[in-house]
Amino acid sequence: MLKERFVWEVLAEKEKLLEGEVRICGWVHRIRDLGRVKFAIIRDRSGSIQVTAKKGESPDTVLETIESLRQESVVCVDGVLKKAPTREGVEVKATKITVINTPVEPLPLEVEGSEKASLPTRLRYRWLDLRNPKITAVFELEAFVARVFREYYTSQGFVEIFTPKIVAAGTESGAEVFPVLYFDKTAFLAQSPQFYKQFAVIAGLERVFEIGPVFRAEPHHTSRHLNEYHSLDIELGFIESFHDVMDYVEGFIRSLAGRVEEEPARRALETYSAEPPRLPASGIPRIPIAEAYEILREKYGKEVEEGEDLDSEGERLMGQYAREELDSDFVFIIEYPWKVRPFYTMRMESNPELTYSFDLLYRGLEIVTGGQREHRYHQLVSNLKDKGLEPEGFQFYLDFFKHGAPPHGGAGMGLERIVMQTLGLDNIREARMLPRDTERITP
Repeated sequence: MLKERFVWEVLAEKEKLLEGEVRICGWVHRIRDLGRVKFAIIRDRSGSIQVTAKKGESPDTVLETIESLRQESVVCVDGVLKKAPTREGVEVKATKITVINTPVEPLPLEVEGSEKASLPTRLRYRWLDLRNPKITAVFELEAFVARVFREYYTSQGFVEIFTPKIVAAGTESGAEVFPVLYFDKTAFLAQSPQFYKQFAVIAGLERVFEIGPVFRAEPHHTSRHLNEYHSLDIELGFIESFHDVMDYVEGFIRSLAGRVEEEPARRALETYSAEPPRLPASGIPRIPIAEAYEILREKYGKEVEEGEDLDSEGERLMGQYAREELDSDFVFIIEYPWKVRPFYTMRMESNPELTYSFDLLYRGLEIVTGGQREHRYHQLVSNLKDKGLEPEGFQFYLDFFKHGAPPHGGAGMGLERIVMQTLGLDNIREARMLPRDTERITP
């Protein structure tokens, strides 16, 4: 029995496979009937290839089957690989076509060109939208980014961990979390693995990473927020400063940028006519937020109140500044105000109103948040009170710090945002297979 091959395998080995038998399985993308010669384009995840049948040369059963095909029918084609004046340079001369399944009603969304439909329509019929090779490329890139992340941090001595997603308390407060009925208790879906990756460092694993879902009950209606997304998280112990954390974040970014010529990253960039990420050899710029306030005011006429976070326009303008003035698609904004950072962030000794924390902006959008954590028990208790939080509600977390916690820090990176900015997508929902937001919980 012939082994099924992806289209890319056939094309990669076409010189070797010419005049030999091959089997391709996939969906019927297009059909053309020129009378004596009939064509079908068969598409799988990796590409498409032309299948031909000719009267007087092909079996009658093949001719009858190809005449009856419908778009998006699922088929397997056995045939001989021949040279042809096609873009791929080859075609399959069919000797057998097996129809496995056919649509039972008209297509509500045309696969070819589905990206031109409205986003709500695409998401409603996402299983058809994803058959479009242009859309598939987004998720192949997403898998590639996650793979590079895993490989890079493993090579740096980090241990992959798998933390609970049902938790007793939010990482930042009781707000903006999804409650879950957990037997006779109320629990929550995790806002991040923050507490547990710190737990792992304090428990002696020292350097850890995780790839996993996080949940934010924030009623946003923007093109850059989701209520469920995948976070790429790291945490490391025995650091000397939060710059150590930024060094490891930059190491991953450089590793990713250095591999964009690999498949499927190269194909995705070409499909979306996107430029590879630009990084200065001297390192990603690190700009204190106080300096960012001045840049925004003096260069762009944008006022940001002292002690406040950057809004989306401020991030966009700082991204523009980094690209035009520093030749970088990335810029770290550092030393964020204490009032806009979580209670576990370490405050600066010289100015407790600032913190040893950072955001990484990529083409004007925050894709990473991180910093040094407070590892001293009594200071953590004080931080909680300063934030108006009751330490008793976080005692399970505070207990980690009672028996010797090293100085440590970490970061969380938004997988979908990295892909969105790399390909220049208009909406983060395009980078999530089945996005969850305030209006959408199906399919």
